[in-house]
Amino acid sequence: MPDAAAWGDAGADTLGNILKSRDVRMPNLQKLGLGNIRPLNGVPAAPSPIGSYGKCTLKSNGKDTTTGHWEMAGIVLEKAFPTFPNGFPDRIINEFVSEAKVPGVLGNFPASGTEIIKELGEEHVKTGKPIVYTSADSVFQIAAHEEVVPIDRLYEMCEIARRILDGENKVGRVIARPFLGSNASDFKRTENRHDYAVAPPKANLLPLLKDNGLDVVCIGKIASIYDSVGVTEDLSAKNNEQTIDQTINALKADSHGLIFSNLVDFDMLFGHRRDTEGYARALEHFDARLPEIFGAMSDDDLLILTADHGNDPTFPGSDHTREYVPLLVYGKSAKAGVNLGTRGTLADIGATVCHNFGLALPDGESFLSDIR
Repeated sequence: MPDAAAWGDAGADTLGNILKSRDVRMPNLQKLGLGNIRPLNGVPAAPSPIGSYGKCTLKSNGKDTTTGHWEMAGIVLEKAFPTFPNGFPDRIINEFVSEAKVPGVLGNFPASGTEIIKELGEEHVKTGKPIVYTSADSVFQIAAHEEVVPIDRLYEMCEIARRILDGENKVGRVIARPFLGSNASDFKRTENRHDYAVAPPKANLLPLLKDNGLDVVCIGKIASIYDSVGVTEDLSAKNNEQTIDQTINALKADSHGLIFSNLVDFDMLFGHRRDTEGYARALEHFDARLPEIFGAMSDDDLLILTADHGNDPTFPGSDHTREYVPLLVYGKSAKAGVNLGTRGTLADIGATVCHNFGLALPDGESFLSDIR
């Protein structure tokens, strides 16, 4: 994006740099029109794309998970959620230690969740001190061994942290990160993760759909990002494979409204960890499964593919990157080959969904009339 340099992201190019690393086979995304958005190595523009294509501007002041997802739902933030690239200040940690009645904390710096339990997990087991860490996102994460800190106790700690982190320190999410194992070589996070998110303003896509009798089926971490506000069904999915499976199942189910899915591996496993090859393989795997999603769609379903931010695995550091995000739209009864251009905000996605059901969002413009 034009302001990338102000965020330290000049030169970041998630898809462009991944596709420069090797030949990445994405024939289905290519057919949708991915290469029509802009020149991309190995993904030529489709002469007659089966989908419509464009790119979205992140209008909000931020580049984190909550900001991007909230903007899709029509919430444009003027002030970014706070991040703590140097760890949390002593005043926050001291209040947390006192209120949570813990013997201190370990860590308190930005880190990969899997790496920090390898580094500090054994000391945590010996001392009972929870591991506190953050990331490029606006998050306060607490890791603890389930046999040292029972799940209910870890959740209680997170609730205390959520209460403390208010005002200027109101991070987007507090996250419980339990793990198991006998030593650093086999510590592994469990599926008992729990997120404590800031509740979004009520005027957004999800509750608007729900309040009008429509289904809002959320898959993966979507429900937690919106603090379950407006969610009618929350389907668990821990990785891309499970998310794709759940999306296909939801498409085949008897529902009417929105299915909202997040493919977490791109960000969690490959973007933040700067694993370019892993990211490339994940793109190929998603592309290979796209025909299954197409096959599960009804004639009046509309598929919208986009992202909440960039996360260039070739870029220095482990932070998200401030980039335009791709926009691909496909429906069996929708017009194909429409250039949707550069959208002024991700809120155009939410506005389009609302327009489809005869509703309206205060922010964003619908592109539905272009493809109907």
